[in-house]
Amino acid sequence: MEEDLFQLKQLPVVKFRRTGESSRSEEDGISGISGISGEHEVQIEGVRTELEPVELGDGAAVPKEFANPTDDTFMVEDAVEAIGFGKFQWKLSVITGLAWANAMEMMILSILAPQLHCEWRLPSWKVALLTSVVFVGMMSSSTLWGNISDQYGRKTGLKISVLWTLYYGILSGFAPIYSWILVLRGLVGFGIGGVPQSVTLYAEFLPMKARAKCILLIEVFWALGTVFEVLLAVVVMPTLGWRWLLILSALPLLLFAVLCFWLPESARYDVLSGNQEKALATLKRIATDNGAPMPLGKLVVSRQEDRGKMRDLFTPHFRWTTLLLWFIWFSNAFSYYGLVLLTTEFFQAGDVCSISSRRQEVKAKCSLTCEYLTEEDYTDLLWTTLSEFPGVLVTLWIIDRIGRKKTMALSFLVFSFCSLLLFLCVGRNVLTVLLFIARAFISGGFQAAYVYTPEVYPTATRALGLGTCSGMARVGALITPFIAQVMLESSVYLTLLVYSGCCLLAALASCFLPIETKGRGLQESSHKEWGQEMVGRGSHSPG
Repeated sequence: MEEDLFQLKQLPVVKFRRTGESSRSEEDGISGISGISGEHEVQIEGVRTELEPVELGDGAAVPKEFANPTDDTFMVEDAVEAIGFGKFQWKLSVITGLAWANAMEMMILSILAPQLHCEWRLPSWKVALLTSVVFVGMMSSSTLWGNISDQYGRKTGLKISVLWTLYYGILSGFAPIYSWILVLRGLVGFGIGGVPQSVTLYAEFLPMKARAKCILLIEVFWALGTVFEVLLAVVVMPTLGWRWLLILSALPLLLFAVLCFWLPESARYDVLSGNQEKALATLKRIATDNGAPMPLGKLVVSRQEDRGKMRDLFTPHFRWTTLLLWFIWFSNAFSYYGLVLLTTEFFQAGDVCSISSRRQEVKAKCSLTCEYLTEEDYTDLLWTTLSEFPGVLVTLWIIDRIGRKKTMALSFLVFSFCSLLLFLCVGRNVLTVLLFIARAFISGGFQAAYVYTPEVYPTATRALGLGTCSGMARVGALITPFIAQVMLESSVYLTLLVYSGCCLLAALASCFLPIETKGRGLQESSHKEWGQEMVGRGSHSPG
C-alpha cells in the first residue's frame, strides 16, 4: 500500500476545472474540485492512459487517481483564457485606441512644416529639423518608457507618457519663435516614445485566440488618427491657423487622460511583482464585467524577478530574437517613412523617370520659396493615408493563417517587389497603384511586428523589449530622410535599390526568428522554457 502511494506521488499533478463554476472560498480548507465531462485522458511519458471517472455529488466526473482537492491552482493565463473576450476588453480597446490615436501628433508634421516655412520664412534645413527632432525625442525615450513600465507598472508608464505628450503638445500651440517650437516638439516626441506601451498593457488582458486580431484592430486607431488630422486641418487651417490645429490635435490624448483612471494595472505584472491580491481583484473585476465565472482554485504567484533589465534581452534564449527584431523594426520604420517622403516627390514629378530633371529645377529656386498647402495637397494626403486600412485587413486575414513570422516576411517581400517595379517608367496611374500596395504591405508588416513583439518576451521584460524595438524604429525614421531626399538628388535608382535591399534582408530576418508565437499564450516567467505555460502544466518535479 505504501509502495503504491509512493508511486502515485511521483505522477504529474494534473488540474481539472469545470467551465461555468464559481470559485470557492480558500478558508473552507478545501479548494474547489471540478471535472470535465466525457473521457479523461492523461499523457504520461508518451503513454496514453484512460482513467476511470468517479461520479461526485454534483454530477461532475473527476479521475480518482488525480483528484487533488488540496492543490487546485491557476495562473493569470488560465484566468484570462477562461474569462474570455467580453465587455471589459471592448472598453479597454476603445480607451487604448485613444492613446494610439497619437498618430495625429505625427501626421501634423507634414502639415505644420510647409505652414511654418511660409509664415516664419524658414530655410529648408530648419523645416527638416522640425521633423527630425520629434524622432530624436522618440528614439531617446522608447527604452526609458519600457523600463518604467517593467519597473513600476504598465499603467503608470502609459499614463505618464500620455500626460507628458498632452502637456507639451498643447504648449506647442503657444510657441512664440522657432527655437521654442523646436524644443517643445522634441519634448512631444519624447512622450510619444512611451505610447506603444499601450500595446503591452492591452495584450496582457487578451485571450490567446483574440490577441492578434485585437492588436491589429487597435492599429486602425492610428489610421483613423491620421485621417482625422487631415480633415481637421482642412477645417482649421484656413480659419484659425496652425496654433489651434496643434491644440485641437491633442483632443484624443485629453480624452484618454480623463478615462485612464478606469484602466486597471496588468494582472500579469501584479503577479510578477508579488501583488497577488491586487491581481486577483483585477481578474474578478474582468470576470464581473464579462459575466463569466472565475476559475476554481488559488492564483499561483510567479517567482519574483528583476524587471526591466537590459541584460535579460540578451540571455542565450532571447539574444538572436532581440537582434533580429531590432533590425526588423528598423527596416519597418526606415521603409515606411521613406515611402511617405518618396510619394510626395514622385507625385510632384509625375513619374520616376522625370524626377531627376525636376530636382535640378528645384535646386535653381531660392530655398525660401513659399508654397502653402492647397486643397489638392490635402486630398492627396488623405488618399495616401487611406492605404493603411487595406494593410490592416490583409494582415488581419493572414496573420493567424500563416503565422507572425511569415506575415512579416511576406509584407517585406511585397514592398521590395513594388520598389523594384518602380525602376520602370510607369505612368501616374500605375505609379499610384504601386505606391498604394507598397504602403499597405509595409504598414501591415509594422502591425505584425506589434503583435509578435509583446508575445515573444516574458512579462518581466515585455515592455522593455517593445520599448527597445520602438527605439530602433526611430533610428530608421531618422536615417530615412537622408536616403529619400538627399540620395534621391543623385540617383533615383540607387535610392529604390537601398529600400528594396533593406526589405529583402528584413524578410530573411523574419524567417530566421527562432520563435513562432502563433497559437501560443504569453510567457509569464523568463525562468521557464518558452511556451511552458501555453502548452499545459501537466507535470512538475516530485516533491
